[in-house]
Amino acid sequence: MKSLDGAATVVDHGGSLGRARALFPHAPQPFVDLSTGINPHSYPFFDLPATALARLPEAARARELADVAASAYGAPSAANVTSAPGTQILLPRVASLASPGKALVLGPTYAEHARAAAIAGHAVTEVDDFEVLAGADLAIVVNPNNPDGRIIARERLLALAGKLRAKGGFLVVDEAFMDVGPRAESLAGDVEQGGIVVLRSFGKFFGLAGLRLGFALADALTVERLEAQFGPWAVAGPALEYGIRALADSGWRAEMRRRLAEDAARLDALFGRFGVSVAGGTTLFRYIGLADAAGLFSALGERGILLRHFSGRPHVLRAGLPGPDEEWQRLESALADWAQQRDDNTKEVKQ
Repeated sequence: MKSLDGAATVVDHGGSLGRARALFPHAPQPFVDLSTGINPHSYPFFDLPATALARLPEAARARELADVAASAYGAPSAANVTSAPGTQILLPRVASLASPGKALVLGPTYAEHARAAAIAGHAVTEVDDFEVLAGADLAIVVNPNNPDGRIIARERLLALAGKLRAKGGFLVVDEAFMDVGPRAESLAGDVEQGGIVVLRSFGKFFGLAGLRLGFALADALTVERLEAQFGPWAVAGPALEYGIRALADSGWRAEMRRRLAEDAARLDALFGRFGVSVAGGTTLFRYIGLADAAGLFSALGERGILLRHFSGRPHVLRAGLPGPDEEWQRLESALADWAQQRDDNTKEVKQ
């Protein structure tokens, strides 16, 4: 177990090009940013109606988004969906659904959950044993997990939710990457049982992170409690339009899952050619355990290729997917240079 003072912690995330330029000032640009788990093949842009920007969002359009999201994610109905400007803003609000007490986060995982729970007044501990979560007032599980892709079976999560519900607690399941995960393990269809909040991210799978759109799925009363915290016009007009169109586009979603699976297999093979084994992840990011993870991170960074490193886990890296062929070629070239230098150093040591 690890107690966490989440409210006092500044979390270092991937995706910051400003930080990358400071870290690797002489790297060729533009950077190939593989430090996030955001789809490099974004949903197609389209012309927005002028009203999406010129007028306040209509309540009817927000209801339509909730209806489409419920269908896409498998929630019982639109009454079980609340929309927000990104899941990040939902985290402390969802954590506050449980009275301040003991919050347990199944880790290691996305660090913002601990920080948000601390903001909501909980005493937060990160644990690595799923069974320990039953002792929480608020239990948080990321499924599939970020960064290693770990999956917790739906049956185990439902059993945990039942134990927490019996004592007035909540189970929060962050399904930010379930669009590319085993959807049969999603709890989206179970939220009306109560005591369960499922978080779904829009921007990662659809490659539109800057749009800021996310969802909380829960029983209808809990949805009302969350929506009361936001008030009207929580989601911007452009986000409403993109959310409605993209979530209803089942053909694009199916084809994208196939494409991402192919890209993930291609990335695994590329790393494997240079002796880097992929230990897990999802089809939006790959999880790497490597003794010289710091060396690989720095070597690629100097060549303008950004991976995600973790300050508390020096032997772990996460790699997102390259997009255009040029990015794949740059990654291959950088890996080849790193591997050659590694092999040369090994020869020198042996001589």
